Amino acid sequence: MKTDIRTANTFTSGPLFAPIIRFALPVLGALILQSLYGAVDLWVVGKYGVTADISAVATGAQFIMMITNVIIGLAVGTSVLIGQNIGAGRRDLAGDILAAGIKLFAVCAVLVMIVIPLAAPGICTLLNSPEEAFPRAVSYMRICGLGGIFIVSYNLLSSLFKGMGDSKTPLMAVGIAAVLNIGGDIAFVKGLKMGASGAALATVISQGISVFICIFIIKKRGLPFDFSLKNLKKKQFSNIKRSIRLGAPIALQSALVNISFLVLTSIINDIGLTESSGLGVAEKLCAFIMLLPSAFAQSMSAVVSQNVGARRFDRANKALLIGISSALTISVFVGYLAFFHGELLASIFTKDASVMKAAADYLKAYAIDCLFTSFLFNFIGYFNGCGYTLFTMLQGIIGAFCVRIPVSLLMKSIQPVSLFRIGLATPCSTLVQIAFCVVVFIVKNRKIKNQSEFSDLKD
Repeated sequence: MKTDIRTANTFTSGPLFAPIIRFALPVLGALILQSLYGAVDLWVVGKYGVTADISAVATGAQFIMMITNVIIGLAVGTSVLIGQNIGAGRRDLAGDILAAGIKLFAVCAVLVMIVIPLAAPGICTLLNSPEEAFPRAVSYMRICGLGGIFIVSYNLLSSLFKGMGDSKTPLMAVGIAAVLNIGGDIAFVKGLKMGASGAALATVISQGISVFICIFIIKKRGLPFDFSLKNLKKKQFSNIKRSIRLGAPIALQSALVNISFLVLTSIINDIGLTESSGLGVAEKLCAFIMLLPSAFAQSMSAVVSQNVGARRFDRANKALLIGISSALTISVFVGYLAFFHGELLASIFTKDASVMKAAADYLKAYAIDCLFTSFLFNFIGYFNGCGYTLFTMLQGIIGAFCVRIPVSLLMKSIQPVSLFRIGLATPCSTLVQIAFCVVVFIVKNRKIKNQSEFSDLKD
């Protein structure tokens, strides 16, 4: 692979604010487009399919999204190591990290393509898929599972670009894929009457095309480091272990946090149909509300990893402050809409007044959390970029299972039951996680300062 140093976006010198914003905006755009994938599938199936297809897509997509999030978490390890080596000027080692990532994710792809198709019936049983939708949900999962090589490949390539400081290429690739997905949905679901299977096939094909677009761009532009078959022929066991050591905690955290939210959903579903429907509408809106802090978290990881590699810890800390202040500024507006105009937002998905009211009640709690996550998500991105992924996993698990679930159960016991009070379990969890992050941040910087002072004394 030819080397082109211009393909790397270096954050280790010059201004930080504008580069961070320029990097975060494409990340945000890509997250929005990825979130629209499932929404478009449901919309097309709902319009041109049958009720069972809607249930099948909702059930299948929920599980596939969890698997995708786990893969994204695992890919962070590769992204951080590439960024740190680019920042440190060790571009020869970056090629070995990419080779290790390719080998690691090739194994992941094979596992996804074998396990999900075989386990699909059992998974649908665990997810309580309705009898009428059961065979359609199984078919949806099997098709997506067989296309797992594209899900895995896209996230590996996305981690590569982010490690190089390039967030625009993944946005372009997912944008093209989103358009193709819409066309495929219409062709397979409306034209060929394939229902849920057609939606799955459209998703797999569009993701496959996005992978080939990324590969074409890499061949055309080159990489900011040497990479060839020679890198792939090396054993790379140590680099694979490093990638797993960094990425596995994030992947595990993602899986466990998703499970904690499923428990929260189960708690609210037990209250009644209106509350359950209100939660469903609110969660769709919450998914979009949380995209902004998520974009800054991914951006922070890329920026900080390069500066840590260059030993520019002062710039890493400055980037954290810029990320928090920028996210908080926008989150104030988003939080205002969610807190005071929840029923208006809920009306996008439902016309039932009681459901809109229930959704608005739950959204008020998320409006508060929206402000807190401006701090938490940037801290998570910062610590991931530093390589502290084990800590980010631990604080996430503590927040989920020691705060979110117990508080939601406690709030449910208070009469009359209020979705707002139950929803407060989430910002309570976020506050505890922020407290852990602040303590570790202070300890980390004191340690760096002491090491620097000791080095000066030696000199």
